[in-house]
Amino acid sequence: MSERLLIMRHGEAAPGSIDAERKLTARGHAEAARMADWLQYQELDEARVLSSPYVRARQTAEHLAASLEREVETLAIATPDEPPEVLSDWLLEQAGRGPFVLVSHMPLVGALTGFLVEGRSDRGLGFPTAAVAELEAEVWAAGCARLLRFMAPNDVTWPDERP
Repeated sequence: MSERLLIMRHGEAAPGSIDAERKLTARGHAEAARMADWLQYQELDEARVLSSPYVRARQTAEHLAASLEREVETLAIATPDEPPEVLSDWLLEQAGRGPFVLVSHMPLVGALTGFLVEGRSDRGLGFPTAAVAELEAEVWAAGCARLLRFMAPNDVTWPDERP
């Protein structure tokens, strides 16, 4: 049976000299809230919300967790420069415990998507802030996933909004 994984980049972050402590801007909070609103309609009833330990990712994940009525689980290996193979191995160990929503950073989110879908981390997507890639796979290994869709905050529209 296939599982779902939603890989999300954090919302827009303010500059800062200590990368792990950078916080979301007002725009970053708005992006995260917009995507959280969209995610609550994506049949993620049992989803685990995972986050990098960095502040901006945790702040983004808190928006999602509130919308999905979940707790945020910190995943220490979800930092920007972690090799995607490390997360793939972790996902393999989690078989049957998904779906997952993982909030992290570039270049990891792009590299992980490329690794899981194309089998190569150098073929990843460029993620705008707060963008989400939805993947499906029987097993979370190199080249075994299928990209179902890719959404950014500007792609989400509601019936009362004009394009």
